[in-house]
Amino acid sequence: MFMPLIRTRRSIRKYADKPVEAEKIDLLVEAALRSPSSRSFNPWTFIVVTEQKMLERLSTAKPHGASFLKNAPLGIVVCGDAEKSDVWVEDTSIASTYIQLAAASLGLGSCWIQIRERRRDDATWAGDFISDQLDIPERFMVESIIAVGYPAEDKPPHGEDELQHEKVHRGAYGGSSR
Repeated sequence: MFMPLIRTRRSIRKYADKPVEAEKIDLLVEAALRSPSSRSFNPWTFIVVTEQKMLERLSTAKPHGASFLKNAPLGIVVCGDAEKSDVWVEDTSIASTYIQLAAASLGLGSCWIQIRERRRDDATWAGDFISDQLDIPERFMVESIIAVGYPAEDKPPHGEDELQHEKVHRGAYGGSSR
């Protein structure tokens, strides 16, 4: 089941005008909460956003790569507690990926919006803007927003010929890729 899922999953940026059911949102949250965490610190916090006006505001968090959020019925903001764990970036990245894979398994499309280390403009970090919009406590860093919804675009799977096997080394760097 897993390999077919990752072979067909694509980043979806166009969504049907249809809300994501509460039961599916609960499953996405469960997937995030079940994601692995270094030393079981679980430094993540998730903010589920379904209110359209807030999604529109969050879609302006950075100049590129977030605008499609305004047309998504759901955004899950993934934050990490930098005071709780020195590997919050890794833990929140894993949780973000779990959300995306769970979404695909439920027939939903998703796309990762990178927030950490991205600027909104010359004076403001994207994470600070989002924190202000959602009243996120200062100790939490925003890693990503996962846009989720029913796909309004059909993307074919990436083909085997697109895989970069030359980046795989066996035994040591420079070893055969296959």
